[in-house]
Amino acid sequence: MFKKVIAIMTATVLAASMLVACGGSTGASSSEPAAQEAAEPAAEEAAEPAAEPAADAAGEAAAATDGDLSTKKVGVCIYQFSDNFMTLFRTELEKYLIEKGFAKENITIVDGANDQATQSGQIDSFIADGVDVLIINLVNSSSASTVTDKVVAANIPLVYINREPAADEQQRWADNNWNVCYVGCDARQSGTYQGEIIADLGLDAVDFNKNGKIDYIMIKGDPENVDAQYRTEFSIKALTDAGFEVNKLDEQVGMWDQVKGAELVANSLSQYGNDIEVVFCNNDAMALGALQSIQSAGRKVGTDIYLVGVDALTEVVEYVISGDITGTVFNDHFAQSHNAADAAINYITGAGNEHNIQCDYKKVTKDNAQEILDSLK
Repeated sequence: MFKKVIAIMTATVLAASMLVACGGSTGASSSEPAAQEAAEPAAEEAAEPAAEPAADAAGEAAAATDGDLSTKKVGVCIYQFSDNFMTLFRTELEKYLIEKGFAKENITIVDGANDQATQSGQIDSFIADGVDVLIINLVNSSSASTVTDKVVAANIPLVYINREPAADEQQRWADNNWNVCYVGCDARQSGTYQGEIIADLGLDAVDFNKNGKIDYIMIKGDPENVDAQYRTEFSIKALTDAGFEVNKLDEQVGMWDQVKGAELVANSLSQYGNDIEVVFCNNDAMALGALQSIQSAGRKVGTDIYLVGVDALTEVVEYVISGDITGTVFNDHFAQSHNAADAAINYITGAGNEHNIQCDYKKVTKDNAQEILDSLK
């Protein structure tokens, strides 16, 4: 009888401590986005995100999974199933959630079809269904405040992924001590790495027309998306920081789409011809489209033009190995999806999270492409 009383008292103390922890952290990294927006970060800062290390979040979740997660319901909103990278992400996310103890039938992943109204309806349905946590890849990052308000009002923890809400929105989470966080990579780092891949080749190798400049075209993703903005800016900043003079011949919006990327690059090649020395693409899908148009125009990557993307899709990494694409940047869907799941677990179990959890990108060139490819299989 005495042992039973002690056990009940211990459980009560543990439950109280869990409730205290449930509010989440308001540590220094939660205000990091606001500080970054106030002053333009240097390229080296972009390459070393100061937010909560991903490994710490994973460790907290690993220590907090003693509870039964099999009855917990997870709602996952993906902006568009047809996106190559998000297909890798959601597949790995579901697999990892199941490994951590969630029942497959309690994990619901829905396609926003790249329409914010559709996604908003899906979020409403998840709230009505009483899910225990929401993981959301926004269609429009500008909708974050509206989405946050409705989810917080429903007392459901929220993990944003891949498309980062604005700094002032993240500051709201910290100021109100809400169970809301963002898990992703710093897009400035990915842009910086793209530029460095080209800079490392040297001006003599890149300057085919011998005008002393790097003449380039830029194929952007969704202009509203912070990843597209930062990759566009910091890829070129890496070149100028390295002392190169650059000349932008064209900049077009490809909306992350392979077919659109092929069309835009074909048009640019028709207009600017051999003056184009580098094609920057904000993601690998558009880079694959660009490669089709480069080859159709009779150009050869590595011989008279260079091409870089972001994501490290398997097909693109294979092209890096063969020399048909100059390089890409590994957008680590393993780390991001695992840390998103770990953050969800932390909220469910009461461990809490930092408001911004960052993972690192990795440059992919011919030197390490086989290693990256092996990790993807």
